[in-house]
Amino acid sequence: MEVQGKKEDRRLRYFIEDYWDIFLGVLAILVAFYFHKSGQGGMATLFAAIGIGSLSLTVAEVAEILSERFQEPYGSFVLTFSAVIVEIILLYIILLQVNSDPNVVSTVKGGIIAAVIVDMNVLLGLAVFLGGLRFTEQEHNKETSSAYTTILFVTSVALLVPSLLNQSQHTRATIEDASVLIAILLMIFYFFIVIFQTKTHTHFFKQTARSRIFRLKRKMEQQSEESDESTQTDDYIFEKFNNLGLIFSMFIFIATIALGAEVFAKDGVELARENGISAALSGLLIAIVAVSPEIITAIKAAKNDEIQRVINIAMGASTVSILLTVPILVALAYASGIRLTLDFTPLEIGALILTIVLAWKTTDEGQTNYFEGISHLMFFAAFTIIAIYY
Repeated sequence: MEVQGKKEDRRLRYFIEDYWDIFLGVLAILVAFYFHKSGQGGMATLFAAIGIGSLSLTVAEVAEILSERFQEPYGSFVLTFSAVIVEIILLYIILLQVNSDPNVVSTVKGGIIAAVIVDMNVLLGLAVFLGGLRFTEQEHNKETSSAYTTILFVTSVALLVPSLLNQSQHTRATIEDASVLIAILLMIFYFFIVIFQTKTHTHFFKQTARSRIFRLKRKMEQQSEESDESTQTDDYIFEKFNNLGLIFSMFIFIATIALGAEVFAKDGVELARENGISAALSGLLIAIVAVSPEIITAIKAAKNDEIQRVINIAMGASTVSILLTVPILVALAYASGIRLTLDFTPLEIGALILTIVLAWKTTDEGQTNYFEGISHLMFFAAFTIIAIYY
């Protein structure tokens, strides 16, 4: 009886560990709708953010299973796409509030840049810092960071074009046309990057150093009193799905996230306006909500000495955040009768370029340590202070 009781306790613990994010996410979004209907915008925004973050973690875990099946470099593609979809949904639904608050356009543009800032400083910084504390130094393929920083530098320069035209007192129509052209160029550039990453230069994005095998969902049963043998179980239901089932599951979770994003956008925009929260800080908060599952995945990878996975996620997500999020948002905005221009503020462009330079310097040798991680975190702290008062 005692042995049976211990097994039941383990099953319950495993069940909670596996599915808490789903139950919390759905419950939080339902509570958010309740507060939304009750006119309590602050609580609605808070619970919507919790729900979005929790279900985004579920999406990330399902994507992790797919990524393990596809292997690198395709695995990291799956992870970054899953995060970018959530980011696009959040930003687009917020953009649709433009009729009630024209300032949301600035918030959306701030969110685009902030996603890269968070990926390259919080995600990369925390993972490198914690991994460095555990393993002193961690090795990755330096060609990966070299390729990604080059891509990000080129895209940041491309985003300068509408901003420079805006400073040169060109007409709004000119800036709109330039924004559309830049969005098209970014999409074309991404097409060549996909070929480069998956066909001609796949070795640039694969681990070259020896590393422990990282796996997100791995559980070991404790030794039973009746046997000296230990067995490994993996009862996570999504592990049993085929690839099509996993994709469908991700679609369901993302659709639920979209419902929460509707509340988050409407009440969050109103809350920011009432409390005088700057567009830069609003964009930063949105980015943190969207990127939080990636951060958790990257930290787990770093603690298992999978720093190559961290580099792929951080820099890959940053690349996709610009090269896919920008063109898709511009297209969706245009289809909705909204003219989304890409004239970013000097703070946003400056922080973006400095982030890329910092990432280049901390990863170009193919080794990372905790000092390089804390450097990224210090940069992010400074950016956050500016965003609060900007």
